Amino acid sequence: MLQIWGRKTSSNVQAVMWCVGELKLDYQRYDIGHVYGGNHTPEFLAMNPNGMVPVIRDEDMPPLWESGAILRYLATRYGTAPFWPQDLAGRTTVDMWAEWAKINISQNFTGPIFWQRVRTAAKDRDEAVIAKGLEKLTPFLQRADNRLERHPWLVGDDFTLADIQFGHLLYRYYDIELDRPVLPALAAYYQRLTTRPAYQKHVMVSYEALRVQ
Repeated sequence: MLQIWGRKTSSNVQAVMWCVGELKLDYQRYDIGHVYGGNHTPEFLAMNPNGMVPVIRDEDMPPLWESGAILRYLATRYGTAPFWPQDLAGRTTVDMWAEWAKINISQNFTGPIFWQRVRTAAKDRDEAVIAKGLEKLTPFLQRADNRLERHPWLVGDDFTLADIQFGHLLYRYYDIELDRPVLPALAAYYQRLTTRPAYQKHVMVSYEALRVQ
């Protein structure tokens, strides 16, 4: 059984948990980090010296950290095609778009937009920073929208690991107060994600505990 350390309100934990849900794996998750603390204890730091979540342990494997690496591990050990293709070209294409999402979507949304809108007190919030962040994020979302006009999932006709790395942030993107551009294919894609039980359970999670008044 997988052991997973990380609070359910962490977006990186949500990506891992969504993958676990899609693969229908047995797991035990422990609340660590933010209001729960525990991520700077000697025991936790022995597993991840960065003091960050998520961390997983799978049977006799050593502890694994960094959500992208964890996702690839889970897909390689437990996933099958088309979610995680066996052929090198197909797998690399999925991994390429997963990495694209991790770098361009996560970094341009989480800090400049989500943290400003939710995890910053209203008196300290900088709307100019949010606007600039959205301006930087939007071309990448437009790129995804263009692809999603041609096929239902980010890589093609099948749901893959790339959709987890990309789609896990869309719940927050569409839920927070934000002047979003009109991207019809992306919006339809998000609606498809919301019908997936594992997405509903592990990603569509309240983030009110993170909100700073």
